[in-house]
Amino acid sequence: MDKSKERGKLEAHRHPPRLMDSVRAALRASHYSYRTEKAYISWIRRYIVFHGRRHPKMMGSAEITAFLTHLAVDNRVAPSTQNQALQALLFLYRRVLDIDLPWLQDVVRAKKPVRLPTVLTPDEVQCLLTELDGVYWLIASLLYGSGLRLLECLRLRVKDVDLVRGQIVVRAGKGNKDRITIMPDVVRPALRAHLARRFAQHQADLERGSGASYLPDALHRKYPNASKEWGWQFVFAAKEDTHFPGRGQRLRWHLHEKSVQRAVRRAALRAKLGKPATCHTLRHSFATHLLQNGQDIRTIQQLLGHKDVSTTMIYTHVIGRGATGTVSPLDTYAHSNRRANSLDSAE
Repeated sequence: MDKSKERGKLEAHRHPPRLMDSVRAALRASHYSYRTEKAYISWIRRYIVFHGRRHPKMMGSAEITAFLTHLAVDNRVAPSTQNQALQALLFLYRRVLDIDLPWLQDVVRAKKPVRLPTVLTPDEVQCLLTELDGVYWLIASLLYGSGLRLLECLRLRVKDVDLVRGQIVVRAGKGNKDRITIMPDVVRPALRAHLARRFAQHQADLERGSGASYLPDALHRKYPNASKEWGWQFVFAAKEDTHFPGRGQRLRWHLHEKSVQRAVRRAALRAKLGKPATCHTLRHSFATHLLQNGQDIRTIQQLLGHKDVSTTMIYTHVIGRGATGTVSPLDTYAHSNRRANSLDSAE
């Protein structure tokens, strides 16, 4: 055996990796998103601190139950937050510490209540968009016109926007799935002009010796020169490069989501909508208006990227009818009554 490899194994045995480093390695090996990684690390740390910084190997069902109860009773967290904390601890014990916890099957998990989404009328959407301009108008128009999630829109690369076919390819959306959605004809001229400005900006960056866009680690290693190619640039890029310590270089990231959220929130206030309109409200409105216009539920499911059609079915409740177009019997009776009265009047 090679002596260097043998020394490496001895060093690893003498200095085993720290717990959080092992958690990060396991999450990345399982291809969890960076946001999920941050959330799980945070919950595991809170769990350890809550129990006096004891090592998780020294704790079990009583400690996990006490922590989850503390979150629900003392901190009054939402059911989804409690479930996320539970998933983080499950990952820690099963995937990192290799400890099977069959007793966790008996833990009562909080159920997320079903809430109807807020939906704007077509007139309200137009009022909201009128209060936006520039890149924020373009982003909000794509959220409503294409049914994109905010981060899906901000992470679009130039190569994923097809102005000729009028299609947008969403890469690694929720659930790490790709899908194709529609591009509104209304936004094509503005999007074409925006891409022209981005191309000029990219050429200027290349002349200055920068112009590299952030790529995921796997792509960065496989295609080291792709980060400077035009097709891999973010459509909605940040104004300046950002330093990434792990890469040791400055790279161009996309526009920050909070800036878009603030712009939409201010536009909703100026439009005086009377509803809590957000970026995601535009996506809900996209699905609801398609359904109202007679689009079938399966097509809407594909455009939204829902894994199960039952998730898409929530929009049938928003518009007040079932997927089969159920009409209230009162409306049917009232229509027949009006028809009979009109005939009597004609006679």
